[in-house]
Amino acid sequence: MTSALQPTTPAAPDAGDAGPAAAGPARPAEPGTFSRLVRRPRFFLPLAMVVLLCAMAAVPSAFAGWFGHGDPHQCSLEHSGQGPTSGHPFGFDVQGCDLYSNVVHGARDSLSIGLLTTALTLVVAVVLGSLAGFFGGVTDMAISRLMDVFFGFPMLVGMIVVLETFSVHSILSVSLVLALFSWPVLTRIMRSSVLATRGLDYVTAARELGAGPLRILLRHVIPNAIMPVAVLTSITIGGVITAEASLTFIGVGLTAPAISWGVQLNSAQQYFTVHPGLLLFPALFLSLAVLSFVLLGDCLRDAFDPRLR
Repeated sequence: MTSALQPTTPAAPDAGDAGPAAAGPARPAEPGTFSRLVRRPRFFLPLAMVVLLCAMAAVPSAFAGWFGHGDPHQCSLEHSGQGPTSGHPFGFDVQGCDLYSNVVHGARDSLSIGLLTTALTLVVAVVLGSLAGFFGGVTDMAISRLMDVFFGFPMLVGMIVVLETFSVHSILSVSLVLALFSWPVLTRIMRSSVLATRGLDYVTAARELGAGPLRILLRHVIPNAIMPVAVLTSITIGGVITAEASLTFIGVGLTAPAISWGVQLNSAQQYFTVHPGLLLFPALFLSLAVLSFVLLGDCLRDAFDPRLR
């Protein structure tokens, strides 16, 4: 059985065979995925923005101190609502806190929720999508019907109802609720990818060699089926950041003393006509973050899409 799978030695060409020279010039090798990404100038700008935002979220104090003290909790009512001044390029909020420092520190909570929610969603999608696509039958039917329930339920209403049951709205609780309503989309994509992979020749060969279902699923199916889901995670992060800001804006997401862009937008809605910068600057950072993750995800999807090679 093992010898049948070993490559055979090609036969020597006949004397009258002209060889490779007669077949014309050899075609150049197709560029790899990394080479295709490098050749896309629009890939570097969102990548640089994502790296900068992640660094800002990881070490906000290093960025918040560029123009002044950099402490978002150092406030004085004497500066309430003042516009940009020396050392305070964004001005002050209604409590006299430096708005630039608050916007920079807001990246940590917003990006943390985006990354944590996406990680939880990815784990659930890979597990349930793989089980549904590989085993089929009752397993596939049960998981698919569960997905249909979530698809048919108003997502925003469900998030609001579930979040209202939590006494404390922290990064973990908001991430869990967002992941609860985000997993069906990636799960369906993973299921479709597994369905297309499980019938390929190398999977059939592993099954004929006596490999068990779990080994085939973990060693052969998931590693070769996960790419369509993985390249969509960047787009998912952008969507989650928007969802968190929306929930916080309507008052059911994070609450003070947490610092996030959604919290700042929620606090600024009452003073927008008098101090437009309170809403403008957090919204600008939020839009740049979402746009960067979405554009990066689009580049990755185009690079790994075989129809675009």
